[in-house]
Amino acid sequence: MSKEIEIRAEIAGALVKIIATLNAPLKAGDNIAVMESMKMEIPIQAPSAGSVVEFLVEEGAMLDEDAIVARFIAS
Repeated sequence: MSKEIEIRAEIAGALVKIIATLNAPLKAGDNIAVMESMKMEIPIQAPSAGSVVEFLVEEGAMLDEDAIVARFIAS
């Protein structure tokens, strides 16, 4: 049974790189994207096995803490 999960930014900062390809299989802990805050890079990781089905922001976007970055389907 698949479950949709909203992937959210843990901190405020810039989304500097999208790593995951839409609908590509991911394992728990795989990097989906990278944010930058206070000159530190913070990875956004897959919460479980599954895939990203939609990114709601583009590279370079400034995000608030808890902003929705992507929709993820757990498998």
